[in-house]
Amino acid sequence: MFDHLMRDIRNVIDRDSEQNAIPPLDGALSPNDRLDGCTPIGDPLPGLDDVVAGYDGSLFVSAGRRVLKLSGTGFATREQVTEFDDDAGGLALHPDGRLLVCVAGRGLAAIDPAKPQPRWLETVDGRALAGLLSVAAVPDGRIFAVEGSTARPPDAWRHDLMEKRHDGRLIACDAALNSATTLLSDLHYPYGLAVAPDTGQLWFSESWAHRVSRLPLTGNGPAKPEIVLRNLPGYPARLHGDGRGFYLALFARRTHLIEFVLKEDDFRQEMIATIPPDYWIAPAYAGGSDCLEPMQIGAVKALGIQKPWAPPRSYGLLVRLDAEGEASASIHSRAGGRFHGITGACATSRGVVIAARGAGRLLLSPEI
Repeated sequence: MFDHLMRDIRNVIDRDSEQNAIPPLDGALSPNDRLDGCTPIGDPLPGLDDVVAGYDGSLFVSAGRRVLKLSGTGFATREQVTEFDDDAGGLALHPDGRLLVCVAGRGLAAIDPAKPQPRWLETVDGRALAGLLSVAAVPDGRIFAVEGSTARPPDAWRHDLMEKRHDGRLIACDAALNSATTLLSDLHYPYGLAVAPDTGQLWFSESWAHRVSRLPLTGNGPAKPEIVLRNLPGYPARLHGDGRGFYLALFARRTHLIEFVLKEDDFRQEMIATIPPDYWIAPAYAGGSDCLEPMQIGAVKALGIQKPWAPPRSYGLLVRLDAEGEASASIHSRAGGRFHGITGACATSRGVVIAARGAGRLLLSPEI
């Protein structure tokens, strides 16, 4: 009873807290069905996670334990670049042509096309890199990466949220993967990372804090991060720049039911202890296929159809940000849509290529 009283007191005193209200989808974030109208690229890719554009117009894609190269007409030609012992995640191209890959449970791999074996970064400041999610390289060769959680691997992200952890970190190393150090710690599941062109800034997202921040890189080390976007309506995933701004993927929508569960410690702890994670009241990359999934009133199907405005268990959302972080456009797959769990996107000469993890599909959109 005392915990409930303290929670109510905090809500009254800190009335403007980011957690008090989920913002509506309006303005540049107004709902639409444009994601469902995108063109799928090739066959499904189970475990699809990230996509980046190569210097030669091809695509590099992480899917499960594999990294693939897609090229040719309609990106129809698929070639396996490498396969790891665990899941491959965030991707980036180094200025020298190497492919950087975040590998769950292992660390950061740098793949040189001229050498058969990748070079690895596996520890930073004496701690193993078990949960790297995104990586980026700056023109001078330095490499930066974000680890969502130092306690949980990427596939246990629901546990990290429901345990209300904030032990993610931003790390840096030189081009040879040496001199690694931690720049920021105690982050709320940092998921996305991108370099702002010509500004000397790193932009990163924090999923559980629902925000995007930027960090000036100075000669004497990093300065204090500045919040650019706060109280987002969903959980931000990866950021990819296109020279003019960024594509921000949100892998799920926030809901009032999930926010309520996060405040109810006793219920949440019992749920973690007694129920399989797939059936928790928590975000999901995809939903609606299992009758045992939790369902909020209003999301019940009628005549086999789920209302697009229903409280979503999963959702598809990609946002276009300008160079200052203002949202200028967005494309959606609403509650009853097909392409949910957007985790990354990149610009190509043929349009924007989008990774819909929930459906395991790469999508091509003419524009955002």
